[in-house]
This record gives sequence, C-alpha cells and structure tokens, in this order.
Amino acid sequence: MFEGTLRLFVVALVAALFAVPVSFALAQNANDVGDIKLPGISSYATPKTGAPLALGNGGAVTLSAQLTDKGTDITRGIVWRVFKPQPASDGKLPMVASAHGGTAVFQLDPGSYLVHASYGRAGATKRITVGKEAKRESLVLDAGGLKLDAVTSGGAPIQSKKLRFSIYEGEAAANGDRALIAPDVAPNTVVRLNAGTYHVVSTYGAVNAVIRSDIRVEAGKLTEATVEHRAAEMTMKLVREPGGEAIADTSWSLLNESGDPIKEAVGAFASMVLAEGQYTIIAKNRDRIYQKDFTVVAGQNQEIEVVANETSAIDPEEGAD
Repeated sequence: MFEGTLRLFVVALVAALFAVPVSFALAQNANDVGDIKLPGISSYATPKTGAPLALGNGGAVTLSAQLTDKGTDITRGIVWRVFKPQPASDGKLPMVASAHGGTAVFQLDPGSYLVHASYGRAGATKRITVGKEAKRESLVLDAGGLKLDAVTSGGAPIQSKKLRFSIYEGEAAANGDRALIAPDVAPNTVVRLNAGTYHVVSTYGAVNAVIRSDIRVEAGKLTEATVEHRAAEMTMKLVREPGGEAIADTSWSLLNESGDPIKEAVGAFASMVLAEGQYTIIAKNRDRIYQKDFTVVAGQNQEIEVVANETSAIDPEEGAD
C-alpha cells in the first residue's frame, strides 16, 4: 500500500442524476426485515417484462422509492421484486412478481409480502400487507452515488485503460478481510451505494501503484473522489550502446528495494507503471545477464536503458533466471 492524496467533492443529488451510465452488481438488503434469503437479487437479472409476474385478486399496490426520506420518487433504474415471506423447500423465498423502471403497480392476492428494491448497488427491503383495497408503499433507499478518478503527482490525468477501482465494505472482518462490493470499476463511473463508509482501492497499472482510501457516501448526494498516485510509467530496454536500438528476445525481472522480484516480462521493451522508489532491473539475453539500479520519481515517466557492456554485466549464478 502506498500513500497518496485524496480529494473529495460532495454535491447535492436528485434522483434524475442517477440516469447516467452505471455499473451493476449485487444489491444490498435493507435493515428492517432481518437476515433473509432472497433468490436472484442481482441487477443483472433484468426481468423479461416491465409488468408484474403475478396477478392476484387483492387491491393494487403502488410501489415507489426515494433516495432519502425527503427525496422525490426515482423514475428509472429500479428493479422491483416481490417475495412470499415463507421460505420454500430450498430455504429461499419464492418470488411472485417483478418489474423494472420507476414507480410500479402490482396486483397481488391479499396477504403478507417482502418487497425488495435494488438501485445499482443500493437496495432496501420492506414487509407489506396487501388487502382488498388499493394502497401505496414507499421505500427509502438511504442511498447516494460515488464517482472515482485518479491523477498522477502534479495533477496529470491517467489514461482510463490503465486505471481501475475496487469498492469494499468499510468494516473489516475479524481476520482483516473486507467484503468486495464492486470490482473493476472504471473511472468516472457513477456507482449507486447505500449511505455509509467504503474502502476504495485504486490501482494504476498492474504492478504496485495502489492507493487505499476510506470514503463516505451520503444519502441523496454524489461524492466525487480523486486520488493522487505517486507513481510513473517506465519503459526498459536493453541496448548495445546508449541511445541504441532495443535488443529483441530479452527476458526482464524487476526487483524492489528489498530485492524481491515483483514483475517479469519478455520482449525488446518492458513497460510498466511503478510506485515511486528504488528498483533494480535485470535483463537476460541469450547467455548474458545485465542489471541496473534506478529510481522512480512520482509523475516523471522515464525510459531506462540497460547497456549491454561489462559494467552492467553480472555473473549468471548471481542473476535472475
């Protein structure tokens, strides 16, 4: 883990702002119905139709959802699922109706039901009772949005294809592990989450440029967080003389300051993103091994030349295979 700078921007949010593209995953259950097993609670499981899956003889039930208790109704992006409260033989609750969109109307038989509303990664569950008269039920999601980005030291933007985020629960288990909520989140993607604190991991490249931050999401607001990676993009090449052409068929091994191998590559060039610090690069070509120590300075991309001469050559028995 490497230290970095975190900039937070929190703006007021209305439901319409969540109409921008988002990524979906398992919805989180609300806190008023206990530990229940809801089958298929995933926003990937889009219902085949916007109409209810079951029609009953009771009164119409109109369901709506809001981000906060004083918020307006969400008009799109809600996945509604209605379950019987008694588990089936497999221990799961039978789903009797489903709909997708904003406010939904269900015609159900009189009785008790569990209603789940998922909105991206935010969600809420509520127990309702259906009679013969029409009624309205509202679910408060207590949710907000999180949009993540990162820059290099000095504020330079990072290419989106080299940057990914993972969002974990804020509280760690007894063994130190955290539940993964959203993996592989692209930068500048609005992620819908229940209000609370989340542990965010930003990965720049694929080696060791990693920043960890705890970020709080507020209900009804969009939190924009930008982290600063103290890292740089490095390109290594083996040459016969300074400024010469890269030698093909070269095997590379990168060691950190402690001498531990952290990256291997094969080819004329070895390109990677590295956190600031001291490193040793070892190049092997045919039966010769060469090495060079170098320093990564945050925000300063470099090309590192390893010159294939006696100065950089090392005994094969001391080098890396």
